[in-house]
Amino acid sequence: MTVCPVRADDASAPRPLQERPDTTAAYDSTWTEQAPAQPPTGMEQVMLSSGKIYVVLAVVLIIWVGLLTILFRTDRKIDRLERRLGDDRSDR
Repeated sequence: MTVCPVRADDASAPRPLQERPDTTAAYDSTWTEQAPAQPPTGMEQVMLSSGKIYVVLAVVLIIWVGLLTILFRTDRKIDRLERRLGDDRSDR
């Protein structure tokens, strides 16, 4: 790649004005139009029609709460065991 320095006499020469293409119209239609809402199909229709989706969400929430509870209790038990082992070793 060759870089040529700009000479003082080149800087004074007026450059021809170039027309910039109008690109706003192309983007306006992309951002303002919304995709048509598709009706629910198959499993979505079954779950939404009878409210089963909320049951599924509740079950998933209960599972997460149970897992977090088990992890918290196990951490507390391990912490107690570590402290007990530390106390036993210091007595010797």
